Amino acid sequence: MVDIFPILLSIILGLNVLLALAIIFLERRDASATWAWLMVLLFIPIAGFLLYLIFGRRLNRKEIFTWDKKSRLGLLTAVQEQLTAIKEGHLEVQHKDIIPYEDLIYMHLKNNDALLSQNNAVQIFTDGQKKFQALLEDIEQAEDHIHLLYYILRDDNLGQRLADALIRKAQAGLEVKLLYDDMGSRLLKKGYLKKMKQAGIQVESFFPSFIPKVNLKINYRNHRKLAIIDGKIGYTGGFNIGDEYLGFNKRFGYWRDTHLRVEGEAVNNMQTRFILDWNHASRRDIVYEERYYKAEPKGDVAMQIVSSGPDSEWEQIKHGYLKMILSAKKYVYIQTPYFIPDDSLLDALRVAVLSGVDVRIMIPNKPDHPFVYWATYSNIGDMLKAGATVYIYQKGFLHAKTIVVDDKIASVGTANIDVRSFRLNFEVNAFLYHPDAATELSDRFHEDIMDSTQLTLPLYQSRSTWIRFKEAISRLLSPIL
Repeated sequence: MVDIFPILLSIILGLNVLLALAIIFLERRDASATWAWLMVLLFIPIAGFLLYLIFGRRLNRKEIFTWDKKSRLGLLTAVQEQLTAIKEGHLEVQHKDIIPYEDLIYMHLKNNDALLSQNNAVQIFTDGQKKFQALLEDIEQAEDHIHLLYYILRDDNLGQRLADALIRKAQAGLEVKLLYDDMGSRLLKKGYLKKMKQAGIQVESFFPSFIPKVNLKINYRNHRKLAIIDGKIGYTGGFNIGDEYLGFNKRFGYWRDTHLRVEGEAVNNMQTRFILDWNHASRRDIVYEERYYKAEPKGDVAMQIVSSGPDSEWEQIKHGYLKMILSAKKYVYIQTPYFIPDDSLLDALRVAVLSGVDVRIMIPNKPDHPFVYWATYSNIGDMLKAGATVYIYQKGFLHAKTIVVDDKIASVGTANIDVRSFRLNFEVNAFLYHPDAATELSDRFHEDIMDSTQLTLPLYQSRSTWIRFKEAISRLLSPIL
C-alpha cells in the first residue's frame, strides 16, 4: 500500500514555495509584510499556508475597481471648488485657526474627496452609557430614515434594545437600514436578524461568508461605525453595539472610548459614506434623494469626514495622522488600543519628540489580542527611548482612537494606529479643526491620566526575559497582525 503522507507533504511544500514566489513577485506587498509572511511559511510550512489563505489574501482587484466606480453623489464639483479656493488663497474660513492647516485640508480633499464643512455642532462621548442613551433617543425621535453601520453587532441586552427601537420605527413607516460586518458580527443569531427583517428593516452584511459562522476573509473588514438619523444627525467613533461597550464585560471592566454626535453639514458626508458602503453590500442600491441630505448649519466646528481602506490608492487616514504630528508645535496626545505604527509614523513621532514637542501616548493595560498587545509594548519601548511620555490606562479597557494637537486640531474615528487599520480595513475618521473641540479632547486625556500609570524607560527596561521574547516574536509578525 502506498504511503500518501510523503506525497501530500511534498504537494504542500511545493505550494508553499509557489506561494512564497507569488508573494514576492506578483503581489508586490510592502517589504516588511513580505518578510513576515515568508517567515511564517518557512517556519510553519503547513499551518503557514492555511494562515495565508485566511489572513493573507489580497482583496480582489475587480471588487476594488467596481467599488471605485460607484456614484460620488455630486461631490466632485464641490471638492474641486474647495481645492481651487485653497490653491488660490481665498478659502473662506469662520475661524483663523483653520488657516495653518489648509495643507492638511487640501490633502484630504485631493486624495479622499473629503469636503470641509464649517458649521457643525459636535458632542463628544467617552462613556458608553451616555452615548447609547443619546443614540436611542435620537432613533426614537426619527421621522424619516435611520441608517446604521457597525463592525460589531451583538444580540445581547444592548443589541435587543437597539433592535426593539428600530422595529418600532420600521413599523411606524420609517426607512430603516442596518449594515454590519460579517466577521465582526459573526456570533449573531439568525432569529435576531429575522425579527428585524420581518418588521421591514433592510439588513445587510459586509463581505458575507458562503459558510455560516465560518468567514475566511479575516482581512478587509468594514471597521466603520456610522449612524445617520433623518440626514440631520450623525454618529461616528469607536463604540460598537454590545454590552461590553457599556462596561458590562468582567474581563474588560469599564470601557473607555471616544465617539462623536454631529449636527451640521458634515452629516451629509457621513451619509454619503454610508450609502457607498451600503450600495457595495446590497443589491438594493440607495439612489440619490434630497431627503437623505437634510443637514442644516448648526455650530461652528470645521471638520472633514475621511475614509480609507484597501479600495483606496492612498492610506488617507494614516497620511492625516502624519500631517497632524509633523504640524505640532507644542504637543501631540494619542490614545489608541493598539500601537503598531509603520516606519513613517514612528519616524514622524521621533522627529516630533526630538524637536521638543510633548508627545504623550496612552494605551490599555488589558490586552484583547495578545500578539497585538506585545507588538504594541515593543513599539512603545522605541517611543520611550526617543523621549515620549507613555501612560498605561488602568481603569478598564481603552478603545479610543484619538489624536489631539496643540489645542487646535484633532482626529476621532475608527482607525487604530496599526497596519490593519491603515491598509487592510475600511475605516472612517472625523478630522476636527476647532480649538474648543481639541481642548475638550485634551482635557479628557488629562482626566484619563488620573486613571493611568506612567510607564518609564527604567521600568520598561526591567521587564522579564519572557516578556522580551513575546515582544520580539510579536514585532516580527506585526506587519501582518
